[in-house]
Amino acid sequence: MAINNFIPTVWSETLLNNLDREYIGVKNCSREFEGDIQKKGDIVKISSIGAVNVFDYTKNTDMSEPQTLDGTSTQLEITESKAFNFQIDDIDRAQQTPKIMNAAMAEAAAALADQADKYIYSLWDRVNGDNTLTVDGVSADNLTDVLVTARELLYTNNVGGNTELVLEVSPRIASMILKCKISDGSTPDAIENGLLGSFIGCKIYVSGNIAVDESGFDKCFLRTKRAVAFAEQLKGMEAYRPEKRFADAVKGLHLYGAKIIRPAELVLLNMKPAE
Repeated sequence: MAINNFIPTVWSETLLNNLDREYIGVKNCSREFEGDIQKKGDIVKISSIGAVNVFDYTKNTDMSEPQTLDGTSTQLEITESKAFNFQIDDIDRAQQTPKIMNAAMAEAAAALADQADKYIYSLWDRVNGDNTLTVDGVSADNLTDVLVTARELLYTNNVGGNTELVLEVSPRIASMILKCKISDGSTPDAIENGLLGSFIGCKIYVSGNIAVDESGFDKCFLRTKRAVAFAEQLKGMEAYRPEKRFADAVKGLHLYGAKIIRPAELVLLNMKPAE
């Protein structure tokens, strides 16, 4: 790809599509709040509607005046600013296939997605204490009971059975889930982009980006896809010729932020595997 053929909007879309394929934590967030983000520190406004009252209806009787719904809003700050800047030497480009830029963009997307997912899982310290379940000594023998207890917390918070739930776990907790499924006679599902099938009514995702604290507790999430809001923007995608190189270079800026907006719909599973 010669630099004079570089179309920023096309390659931005290519990079964003690659990001979507790489995401795990971000994929399980609400992303309908994305807007015009220009720089780190920008604010995205998240609006929501209050509860609708339900009342008894009596035939041939006038209803009261319609309820005025209360609108509430919260702010999501764009706190993260990650950049990439790579070059492709003219000699390398001449010797490789024309798809070299696609491969480079895929690598950039994987690196950016890795950072964004780490950021999502770093929100564990903002989870309500009432929605935190700590287990020191979790194993394949007691894991199912732990997960059922976590699901009970969401039931208590009025998260109904028809709401899609995702359970995001570390690799070592995922191994225990596989053992549980095998012991139950289930056939383990193939892992595809982090998805490890279903268990106790939840879609299971495994990620190496799950946070682990100094004491060895894995910070796993059980949540709805509404619990965390994520907003992102790809800015400054441009190609240029480095002054001191015979090469085409591309740089870009990934801006994003996230916030727990439905705290009752996120349970932190603070689990330390048994010795």
